[in-house]
Parts: sequence; C-alpha cells; structure tokens
Amino acid sequence: MFTSVAAFVALFAAAAEAGKRGLCWTYYDGTLDPGVFNNGDGEVVAIYDYETYAPPSTNGNGGLGFIGMQRCLDCTSSPIADLASRQAAQGWATVFTLNEPDVNGITPSQAASWYIEYVNPLAIKKALPAVTSSTTSGEGLSWVSEMISACAGQCYFDYINLHWYGTSFAEFQSYVESANAQFPNYQLVITEFALQNPAGGQADQVAFFQQAFPFLDGASYVQLYFPFVATSPSLLQTNDPDAVTYVGTGSCLYNDDGSPSAVGNLMY
Repeated sequence: MFTSVAAFVALFAAAAEAGKRGLCWTYYDGTLDPGVFNNGDGEVVAIYDYETYAPPSTNGNGGLGFIGMQRCLDCTSSPIADLASRQAAQGWATVFTLNEPDVNGITPSQAASWYIEYVNPLAIKKALPAVTSSTTSGEGLSWVSEMISACAGQCYFDYINLHWYGTSFAEFQSYVESANAQFPNYQLVITEFALQNPAGGQADQVAFFQQAFPFLDGASYVQLYFPFVATSPSLLQTNDPDAVTYVGTGSCLYNDDGSPSAVGNLMY
C-alpha cells in the first residue's frame, strides 16, 4: 500500500544510495572474517566465492549478501544438479555463472544451451558468464555478444559480468565505458579487477583503486564491483601462485594478520 510521498522518497533514496562493493572470496579463506568490512555504513554489501556453497570463514557471510556462482558447467565442488537446491536452501537473490569461459574452451553456443537449461529456471537476478577483458576476436565482450546471439532471445539475464586486469585507471575506465556502450540495456557487475602486477606493488594498487572506486560508485550502469582479491598475501602465495605472478599480492584486501590492508581500508 502507498502510504505517503515522504515514505516513498525515503525508500527511493535508500535504494539509490545502496553500496556497490563486494568481496571476491576464495575457498582457502577459512581463517578470515568478512565481517570486518561490514561496519554498518553500507558500502560493502555482497560476497561471492566462485562456488554455490557458503563462503568458508570464521564468521559466515559476515552479514553480507551471498551470491552463489556456478563457475563450471559441472564440477565436484558445485555440481550443476545441486544448483537449484542450493539456491533455494541458502536464499540467494542473485546468481553468477561460468568463470572466464571465453578463454577456457566453452563456446558461446554451448554456454547458451547450458544457461537456458539450468540458469533460466532460477527466479532470481542472473548474470551472464564472467568474461576476461581480452580484445581478441571470440573472447571478452565479443564472446558475450556471440552467446547472446546463440541464446536467440531465450536467455533471461540482468547483468553483464566483467573481469579486468591492465596497466592504468584510464585503460580500466575506457573498458568499463565500452562495455556499457556495447550493452546499454543491462547493468554491469565487475567481479574481478586490479592492476596487472604493477612495479609499485601495493602503492600502485592503492592509487588505482582510489580512482576506480569513485568512478564505479558514480556510474549508474554499474550494479556491483569486487576488487581482486579478498584474501591475504600469505594465503594467496600458498594457494594461488599463478595469481601472484599475474597480479601480485598488492591488491589483497587483508593483511596476513586478518586486518584490512591498505587496499582493504579503501573499501569502507
């Protein structure tokens, strides 16, 4: 029931001011607390862990909204047969799908058929597969376009899902704006992004995110964004050495003692 103009305006204002920041969690983060970023100011609102199981941590979801991700067509950690039941049991409001299929041998037509069968039936917000920022034909945004074509109007989705690694904020801004120009009717979620192993390490990452966060907060077409990565340098080095080589440890949101890092302190 509509009660008053004042109540409506207040509700609209609250929705408009909702935070966009989220935690890109990992399977090896069991000793960390996502709640350290949930300080009540509403900047950090979401968490995902590439899987359809709840984030391993010392404090559950940390009071944040968990987004399940079916990162694979089918895999032991997130069986496709369990997608609907896990969503129903955990009550996610949003689902992410397929992690970088554009560089992992999954064709747009294969992804479209899979999506129609398994993701369409979920009566929640949905994101198309998360793609790289590759500009090679058949990868990145061109892969997304090909999948949408293969869907022939039969894939129901709310978000275009982007990953980005590069050398400067200007390059990042240009990429995000180009994605919006290519898909103007859909909101964007950016579920991995950072500078690619910058020479200045953490200081360079801090300078990058100090520019990126205000830009994304001000972009009406960006729904959520997740810096890479919500873990500590020691955990990343132990469990994902390829990421250390590619990105470095300077963008980690945690220090080794579990406190927010210099980048983490920008989150809230």
